[in-house]
Amino acid sequence: MVPEILAYLTDLEELRDQVKSLLEGLPQEALDWRPVEGKGELATNSLTAMVVHLAGSETFWMKEIIGGKKIVRDREAEFVTKGLSLLELGAKLEAVAKVTVEIFSALTEKQLEELRKWRDRSVSVRWCILHVVEHIAQHLGHMQLTRQLWLAKFQK
Repeated sequence: MVPEILAYLTDLEELRDQVKSLLEGLPQEALDWRPVEGKGELATNSLTAMVVHLAGSETFWMKEIIGGKKIVRDREAEFVTKGLSLLELGAKLEAVAKVTVEIFSALTEKQLEELRKWRDRSVSVRWCILHVVEHIAQHLGHMQLTRQLWLAKFQK
């Protein structure tokens, strides 16, 4: 595997491991808890919803945008998912990790510069990969705060 691509893979694995670690030891109620209920700009997501969203998003970017294979994704459903166990959430992260390894294994250094269509613009494969890394890191921060709020409120 190309060293640059291997570095991206390592970054993604480390981020997914951090997500799994912050879920450990939490009861089911904590996984489905939303600090701010409702809809709109001020509403927040549960840890479960964020994990499902991260898996859905990474799969979309890897398979559809980078890999060029149309997938069926219900993005809105990701944010209302409830009731998944720690094992089920871990399995989702493991499944998307396999997808990413498969896509990355087929990439060449030259392909990192290839353009892909996303919304109304063209972006490089490298940009897509960095976008996925950034997206996971951003939601990891949300998840860390959600865990802290749960612990502060319910684990006194």
